[in-house]
Amino acid sequence: MDEIYMKRALMLAKRGEGWVSPNPAVGAVIVKKGRIIGEGYHRKFGGDHAEIDALNRATESVKGAEFFITLEPCTHHGKTPPCIHRLVEASPSRVVIGLSDPNPLVCGKGIEILRKHGIETKVGVLEKECREINEKFFKYIQRKIPFVTVKFAQSLDGRIATAAGHSRWISSPSSLKFAHRERSLHDAVLAGVGTIVRDDPQLTVRLVRGRHPLRIVLDSHLRIPSGARILQQQDIARTILVATGVHGKKKRALVEKMGIEVWQTDQDQGGRVDLKKMLALLGEKGISSLLVEGGAETITSFLKENLADRLLVITAPKIIGRGIEAVGELGIRRMEEAIPLIFRKIFRKGDDVIIEAVFS
Repeated sequence: MDEIYMKRALMLAKRGEGWVSPNPAVGAVIVKKGRIIGEGYHRKFGGDHAEIDALNRATESVKGAEFFITLEPCTHHGKTPPCIHRLVEASPSRVVIGLSDPNPLVCGKGIEILRKHGIETKVGVLEKECREINEKFFKYIQRKIPFVTVKFAQSLDGRIATAAGHSRWISSPSSLKFAHRERSLHDAVLAGVGTIVRDDPQLTVRLVRGRHPLRIVLDSHLRIPSGARILQQQDIARTILVATGVHGKKKRALVEKMGIEVWQTDQDQGGRVDLKKMLALLGEKGISSLLVEGGAETITSFLKENLADRLLVITAPKIIGRGIEAVGELGIRRMEEAIPLIFRKIFRKGDDVIIEAVFS
């Protein structure tokens, strides 16, 4: 029965995805005499955590009940008081936890407090699933840099555009909606300036309900057109240009006058933005997850430097022939040097096939 209730807690936790960052998505279920009497989840950053939400929604006394929580209860003051004290005061007979919180302010402390108060505490139920739902949070807490998802849509023969550079639309309307959902689940979305010049995307969330991510453009020399759509509507979604020290001061002054921030990083060996330094800067700014949307040069750079954690490939049932490859030169000469992947999910959206993979 523990797994059944934990699955319900995971379903609840997923409702908070995209709204709670940089906090983890957490769900909680309260069971008494085989009946669910309360359930909740962390709904938005700064709001009640899952345990408190479930307690506030309980339909009867929770004394002697069992709690099923996807992540260890917090023990520190943040935007809200520690959850552990309310949980102990509730006098549960038993608490089942998906896994321990990696945050050093919490890690193991909540579990220890429960056990010190004589509350039976079980840890590790559906641990893999509980970890996966918060993989962005885990990486950010442990390494202080964002979790990186690389996403692209391609034809069956691996092209993201025709030889003339035309790419709208490779994927189906259902896949476009899926892509917007992915944007809403990340703190920031990134594209290279070449994609901005060629496609003039907005990189906002329009096809689903969700928050707009921070928009980031890799633009070493600030060559973005001043009329680009991504520079508009800063009140809806902010845009950051990441450049090196080699750029025109007049152009920088122009975009900053438009309300656009320009972040300056070191150059890599090719004279472009140093991606590792950029990720460190994003981490310092509190960005816990990043969705990389292209183009081919940007995708290739993230893969070549082993900076991606997750890959989403949308493959349309189309053949283009000669065109722009999704992934360029990686310097691989032998098959054993190929980047190994683990397929996590394979599913369909409209006529397209989507593969979700992680790097082994």
